[in-house]
This record gives sequence, C-alpha cells and structure tokens, in this order.
Amino acid sequence: MNTNIIPQQVKNWKHYFTALFYCKKYGNPSKKLKVIGVTGSDGKTTTANIIYTLLKEAGFKVGIISTLEVKTQEKEFPLDFHVTNPAPKDLQKFLDIMVKEGIDYVVLETTSHGLDQHRVAGIKYLFSVFTNISHEHLDYHKTYEKYLKTKSKLIQYTKKDGTVILNKDDQSFKPLCELATDLNRKIITYGFTQNSDIKADEFVTEDGNMDFSLSINKKRKQKFSTNLKGRYNIHNIMASIAVALELKIPTKKIKQAILKIPTLEGRWEIVKEKPFQVIVDFAHTPNALENILKRGDQMRKKGNNLIVVFGCAGKRDKSKRPKMGAISAKYADKIILTAEDPRGEDIESINKEIIEGIQEVQKNGIEYFSIPDRKEAIQKAIEIAKRGDIIIITGKGHEKSMNLDGKKELPWDEKETILKILKKN
Repeated sequence: MNTNIIPQQVKNWKHYFTALFYCKKYGNPSKKLKVIGVTGSDGKTTTANIIYTLLKEAGFKVGIISTLEVKTQEKEFPLDFHVTNPAPKDLQKFLDIMVKEGIDYVVLETTSHGLDQHRVAGIKYLFSVFTNISHEHLDYHKTYEKYLKTKSKLIQYTKKDGTVILNKDDQSFKPLCELATDLNRKIITYGFTQNSDIKADEFVTEDGNMDFSLSINKKRKQKFSTNLKGRYNIHNIMASIAVALELKIPTKKIKQAILKIPTLEGRWEIVKEKPFQVIVDFAHTPNALENILKRGDQMRKKGNNLIVVFGCAGKRDKSKRPKMGAISAKYADKIILTAEDPRGEDIESINKEIIEGIQEVQKNGIEYFSIPDRKEAIQKAIEIAKRGDIIIITGKGHEKSMNLDGKKELPWDEKETILKILKKN
C-alpha cells in the first residue's frame, strides 16, 4: 500500500494511539520523571546538552534523549539515522529504563515533527524551553504560522505548575508568551533585550574561552566563561541557566559547570587548525548558516578567504534554498554547493535554486561551484584553500549516513572523510 496517499492527519491519529499504547505498556514512565523539553529551529541539541551538563555537575540524577544520543545513568544508546524524537515504542522504552535506574530528570529534545505526529503524546513537561523558531520544515508545515503553532504545543503539554522559558530576542516570543500567559504558566525570559529575566550584555573571546556578563532578575551583572563560542551559544547558555536557577542550583555551581560544557560532535567542530582551518557544523537552516558564517567572517584576518561547502536536502523545504544561497554569498568568498541528502531529487537542480540566491548578492570576487559528489566538493575546498583561510562545511555535522536515492541510507562520516582527504593531500 502506498502510504503517501494517506493524509498526514490520518497518519497522525494512528501515531497518537500508538504512542498512548506504548505509554500504557511501559506504565507511563514519564509520570515518574521530571521532563525538561527543549524545542526550536536551531540550538536544540546544544541547549539540551548544556542543561544535562548543568544538572549532572550539580549532582542530579539525569538522563538525556537528543539528536546525538540517549544517555541514562548507566548506558548510552545511539539513535537511528536522521532521528531526534524516537518512535513512541523506543521513546517510552528509554524513559522506562531511566525510571528503573532511579533517574529523576530527563532532558528531552522535542521536534515539531515529534509534536505534530504525537510521538511525545502522554508526556507532561515540567519545563518547556524554546531556543528560536525560524524558517524550517515548511515542506511539512507549509507556513511559518503553522510551524509556530505546532511548536507551541509544547506549552500546552507543560504541567500547570511547570515553567515556560522563552527567547525574548526571537520573532516567536510574542505569540508564545501570549499562549503561556493564557494558560497561566510561569514564564522566564532570556536574551539581549531589555527587561529579560536573564539578560546578556557584552561578550568577548579571550584565551580560548568566551567571557560574558549576565544580569539575572535585574540584579547586578555576573561574569561567566565558557569554551563554547558565538553569540548564539550565549542564547543557548541563558536558556539552560534559566532551568538551573529554577531548580535552585547555586550560581557558583552553574559557573563551574558552564566551563565544563563539552564541544559537541558536528557543532563548530574544528577538524584542522593549520595552515588553514577546517570546521564542521550541522547548520542546515538559514538562521543557523548565517550564525556560523558570520562567526567565520569575524574570525578571519584581512586577505584570507572564507570558503563554505554546503547543500540543501532533497524533498524538503525548497523555499529556503535561495535564502541560504544569499546568506552564503553575503559572508563567503568561495562557495561550493554539493549533496546533502538529496533523497532522489536531482542535486544540480537543487543547487540551481541555491545559486538563484547567490546571484542576487552583488559582491566582487565571489566564486561558486556546483559539485554534486560531497567528497569531491570537500576535496575542492581543501585544494583551493590557502594559508590562513577558513573552510566551513555545513549540513551533515554528526550524522553517520547520507540518503542519495530516497530509499537507502549510505554510510557517511563528515569528519572521517575530511581527515582522509587531508592525509591524502
């Protein structure tokens, strides 16, 4: 039977009853846990892992279910290809394992697909944390408004005595704040915007760390330091601190834990530093790509090139392709377009749509290439790089497979591929 002819709403009802079945089968384990949900277009995985680190360093019994992996007190489980929210059967099984291990808190990265398809049905959240809601998944949700509405379900799934944590700098703030207010949920805000409950001020990068100041509940500024880089990571850290403070973790312990936050696989991961830098990042939305390239542009010295290798996924949101092309042209000097899970869609056709955006940007000296084979595209970037240049390769990050034909997942490891090319060269 061709499932593509079945309306998504019908499929979603099936997912809903499936989720409730496994919820009951495993004894509704989330009722015995305090669930911290993290959602957003970008920064979900990083924020979820920061929260996990803060709680673990403070002595909490905590587990995590994120894009990268599932961690309980005793075990680690890799997730399937391209999955954030596991299917209800697996999700409830993981929660049950955590209950049996005596875990109290679980950080659950929660996607719009997971919310719309009821993969998290039956789960009540103590915290709902929003990073940002930008241009993403419109192939599925059709409009930004529908996408936002789906994301906002996380607030509806938050317990009456729970807390909603919102990014005051983001375009989604007002509608999300109105919904949380209507539902009488406690709200904590964060951002660079005035009157945020957790407000960031200046930040500088020195000696390998990023130092920044926060005003918490309009009290005097406190200094923090982290080995993470980029303004966007300050947002991720502020959202995480909001959770930690609500759980009464002392500020001193929070500061110590923030210094221990690990660099995540495929998130601004530096594969090579000299004579030129090669950096891998998962960025696959317009907002994420802009954040990453802006950072690379600020890092490079005068006379050095910023080279970016990226593509757009096939059978997914087409409207973001020219936007990402324009963003790449805004910051980069050399652009190499390539495959990123084309799923049977013609790679050259995808790249042509990205090129439309590149051509809108009037910038002297910019060069762009379309090289469908991702390995060859990375090879090209390394061949043209000169001393002091920065190569940023985005879109795959931590993922361990690539879908070329829409049917089969083929093994792919971005970092390993880069290292092999570097060794050969």
